[in-house]
Amino acid sequence: MTATGQLRGPALPSKAVTVSDAELAARCQAGDVEAFEVLYHRHAARLFSVACRLTGSMDAAEDLLQEIFLLAHRKLGSFKGDAALGTWLYRLAINHCLDFVRSRRARDGKLTETLDGDSSFVPAARRETPIARIDLERAIARLPEGYREAFVLHDVEGFDHKEVARLLGIAEGTSKSQVFKARMKLRSMLAT
Repeated sequence: MTATGQLRGPALPSKAVTVSDAELAARCQAGDVEAFEVLYHRHAARLFSVACRLTGSMDAAEDLLQEIFLLAHRKLGSFKGDAALGTWLYRLAINHCLDFVRSRRARDGKLTETLDGDSSFVPAARRETPIARIDLERAIARLPEGYREAFVLHDVEGFDHKEVARLLGIAEGTSKSQVFKARMKLRSMLAT
């Protein structure tokens, strides 16, 4: 992993760049280990980013990324090619991360969290600096889980409220409310 949080692996062969995801999927289904490695390198950074945002933890995201690719390896036989392979992996990752967050919430007995009265987070930079992105990522990680999930899926990943509601098992109005509340908390945390 690089200092910016991007995953970095060995350089890919130049021919790997020209291989389509559909061809990669077929080769992976046939047991081609090198094709799976190319698949991993092609999609790992985006899936890590999603896992990190949904869980609020880089450590959990690293573990989840490995689990997502193990799951993908096991389920590649069920990939029918109806959608792009990247889309299939992304949905697999979203569902796996949401399952993780739900199980963690149930295990910890935390149905809701609140940041009211929490003054431990003090933003250190204005929005124009590179540090501001880190401040935003930290602020997102500090959101209560329900707010963070809805915010990341809607504002970061671009799902509409109907889809967010379906993914999280909540009402569409709840999705809208949680995204609104997440934005308000973020504004408050990032105010300089």
